[in-house]
Amino acid sequence: MTTVSPLPADVPMHQRVNVAPMGPIVDASMTQLLLRPFTSSTTYQNLKATGEGVFHVTDDALLIAQAAIGSIEPMADAPMRPADHVQGLVLTGACRYYEVKVVELDDREARTRIRARVVSSGRLRDFFGFNRARHAVLEAAIAATRVHLTGPGSVLVEFERLQVVVDKTGSDVEQDAMRQLWAYVRQSKCAGSGQ
Repeated sequence: MTTVSPLPADVPMHQRVNVAPMGPIVDASMTQLLLRPFTSSTTYQNLKATGEGVFHVTDDALLIAQAAIGSIEPMADAPMRPADHVQGLVLTGACRYYEVKVVELDDREARTRIRARVVSSGRLRDFFGFNRARHAVLEAAIAATRVHLTGPGSVLVEFERLQVVVDKTGSDVEQDAMRQLWAYVRQSKCAGSGQ
């Protein structure tokens, strides 16, 4: 999901963009999305402020891993172009994209419920899918986002299991994604606390 901070307005969008992994609940016709970001997230803050964003479907495991750990350099790691119908940015390497507008936002709990309506969509390339290595990177990225909750020990144990799959079936791209995830968990503040 890409969202853009409304301020400072004189700064180009690609310098105000936030790229975050998001697994919404969608209807069968892909016309509405239910997003559930935490109120502490930049995605929530941007959607609340602007009411617009772009949801992407991608099989780029490296992009997903980088987004999960917040290490994307917009335009360098993730080329983008302006959206057509919302104030937002489309990841040009994605398979599909859905420009959305918020129709309902319930932030009474830490995990919000944001209903968004699709106002425009497009297809950029075929969806290759997730082979074993890409799926392993996806699982590792999810585990990395939980290091602050579980501590690094359990995450690193999970990484050991997933690294075997990436070593057997992954390309250089999946290997790079795993290297970045390993480094993130090892350097996390939790790693030093012995949690």
